[in-house]
Amino acid sequence: MKKTSIKYLTGALMALIIMPSFVFCHSSAQNKQSNSSLTINESFEADIDIAITAKPSEIQLFEGQKTAVYSYDAELIKGESSSLQKIPQSYLGPIIRVKPQQKIRVRFTNELPEESIIHWHGLHVPHEMDGHPMHVINNGEEYIYEFVVDNRPGTYWFHPHPHGQTGPQVYNGLAGLFIVEDDRDDMPAVEYEVPLVIQDRRFDASNQLVYLENNMMDRMIGFLGDEIIINGQSNTSMELKKGTYRFRVLNGSNSRIYKVAWSDGADLTVIGNDGGLLSQPTEKPYMMLAPGERIDVWRDFSQEDTDRQISLNSLSFDSGTMMGMMGGGSRGGGMMGGRRGGRGMMHSESNQSDSYIDNGEALNLYNFVVTDVLGESLSLPAAFEAIDQFDLSEAVNHDSPRQFDFHFQRMNWLINGRTFEMTEVAEWEKVKLNTTEVWEFINSGSGMGRMSNMMKMPHPVHIHGLQFQIIDRDVSQVSPSVWNSMKDGFIDEGWQDTFLLLSDMRVKVALRFEDFTGIFIYHCHNLEHEDMGMMRNYEVVE
Repeated sequence: MKKTSIKYLTGALMALIIMPSFVFCHSSAQNKQSNSSLTINESFEADIDIAITAKPSEIQLFEGQKTAVYSYDAELIKGESSSLQKIPQSYLGPIIRVKPQQKIRVRFTNELPEESIIHWHGLHVPHEMDGHPMHVINNGEEYIYEFVVDNRPGTYWFHPHPHGQTGPQVYNGLAGLFIVEDDRDDMPAVEYEVPLVIQDRRFDASNQLVYLENNMMDRMIGFLGDEIIINGQSNTSMELKKGTYRFRVLNGSNSRIYKVAWSDGADLTVIGNDGGLLSQPTEKPYMMLAPGERIDVWRDFSQEDTDRQISLNSLSFDSGTMMGMMGGGSRGGGMMGGRRGGRGMMHSESNQSDSYIDNGEALNLYNFVVTDVLGESLSLPAAFEAIDQFDLSEAVNHDSPRQFDFHFQRMNWLINGRTFEMTEVAEWEKVKLNTTEVWEFINSGSGMGRMSNMMKMPHPVHIHGLQFQIIDRDVSQVSPSVWNSMKDGFIDEGWQDTFLLLSDMRVKVALRFEDFTGIFIYHCHNLEHEDMGMMRNYEVVE
């Protein structure tokens, strides 16, 4: 696009930004439900009992001044010591390890200067245990979670979910992995499991986190950092033994999408995604990983040369986002002069000083060095357990799926023309218990005429309370340049709870509503879009 066109689009956007119709959505005390009844149930005999406190903290991420963060401080009250794994020198919360059907109690205390609540991302739990924004608690209050782990073994996670504040709270450090363990002898031992929580951040010259510096643009696009942080640590490298490893990879970023690949050109051997192991390992040249998505990757380093250096990178791709094309020019140096010196650049191919790095630029994520120490070497299983597929003939709306249109209008990110309402559930968002349905998600972009192309953005879609199966991904209307840059990076089999909905894409998923009634939410997992109201309730009724 010519520079004159970009100037026109910038001016048009700014004109829209000052329109009085623009409204931000935040939590409201009058919509908050009373949580006083949620006390410890003495008849609930927990196998694992954990106290988690969200509080302001400081961490030595870099030389010089400590970085102010929010952190989950955790204490194991009951359970095996392996149930709670803290990551040293990290701002992230602990790794919680459980087994299927174990009973877990979490005593959550909020010591933040704002309301908060914990959402257990991907877990099948009752409405009261899911972390809906209506259940936020204030400073000094406690929320008791008690639930049975009714999920397949896999990589899940937890993070705050107060409406209007999810983005900043996750960005400031509130997140942790929740691993439902396998009981298998053909998988790498815990020693050879490597969690990789990928997040992008910006820091100022005093080592402090920078968030929404360019307030309006950061909200509209979604916040993008200029440095990669892995596992809440600034050191993005580790040494490996000559053995077989399982990498549990989570995109914990607010809005950045990654095209994950090995630096040496080897295929990614993907053995699992959001809802656990696939039916068999799948070889992929790269994997697209949207915010909230997880993959489990297998790799054997036993035959690698000593001191061999291998990196996990994000390859370049076309996100199809016109807003991103404006980013560098409209933001300038981003941090009043660009990145500060003394630390590694996030770019893998350039050394530019502009702080803005668009969604889709090539990045270096994590670096590995193979040592001469021999480790455990395993053969890759040919297959895992078969995954039962939904019988779509049982879907009550197989011939006429419910449709959910993710789009931009009137300076709001909307779903079916609606923004988030704390307790409101439309008739088209009510489903019956013990039924199977097909839902179709559509990313139509915008109804803004000449501005429509500018507001076309990918949306990571997350549905609370259950795992679903993708049954169709219609890319017929997706831009060829966008689709061709990422088409080999999707796995639509298995159980999932989050998927990437590209501009002009339509995705059908099959869901079954069982065990629990109540209000759950579905939303865009671009956290800035979510905080602006791209989120709705659905209700499971008897």
